[in-house]
Amino acid sequence: MSTTLAFRDSPYAHEQTATVTAVGSDGVVVTDSTIFYPHGGGQPGDSGVFVTADGREIPVEDTRKGEAGAVHHHLAADHGLAVGDVVTQRLDWSRRYAHMRMHTALHLLAVAIPHGVTGGSIGAERGRLDFDLGEVTLDKAEVAAQLTALVDADHPVFSEWISDAELDASPALVRTMSVAPPRGAGEIRMVRIGDVDYQPCGGTHVASTVEVGALRVASIKNRGARNRRVTLVWDETPEEQS
Repeated sequence: MSTTLAFRDSPYAHEQTATVTAVGSDGVVVTDSTIFYPHGGGQPGDSGVFVTADGREIPVEDTRKGEAGAVHHHLAADHGLAVGDVVTQRLDWSRRYAHMRMHTALHLLAVAIPHGVTGGSIGAERGRLDFDLGEVTLDKAEVAAQLTALVDADHPVFSEWISDAELDASPALVRTMSVAPPRGAGEIRMVRIGDVDYQPCGGTHVASTVEVGALRVASIKNRGARNRRVTLVWDETPEEQS
């Protein structure tokens, strides 16, 4: 049974009620709807708790994609939940919001560095993108300045949908060389950031770039002959030792 992805329309929802639709022997619990983002596209799966009707708080350690559109919430094997139980899903909101901010920041980084993206990852403390740059040299201060200007411009961030055929007609919309947009449902979710960025993305984002906050380019490192890895951290993060 598929899970309604409530986080898509309500990325700022901290909690919601949901009904258990399946229980696995390994601690996996599926619900009819979820505000927990499942790991994918470089963004980690959400964590938090399920609160039962009698007030028990059961930790959700990870969230992953299952088969046939189901979302798997990974709980301890002795969670005690059964099909039909109603639970309150409660996110580790500070972690999720950090992921939202960093995910949007990485989209802006790809605007500041308009080259093919070969990989990336999102974390609550840091994020990074790998770029296919060839002989291009990046200036750390210049990249940081461009990124700050994009954040401070207060661009609105929102999602919309296009058909598979529309994406096929505009292949340049796909910025990531390592991950293909999910197909098969007939529609592709697109994330638009003002008039500066528009690309396929299934992740969660803030509503405006200004919410990203102050960032720092922690490092730019070689990852092969053509690849450069650019790592971002929050401005209050201690300086890394080189």
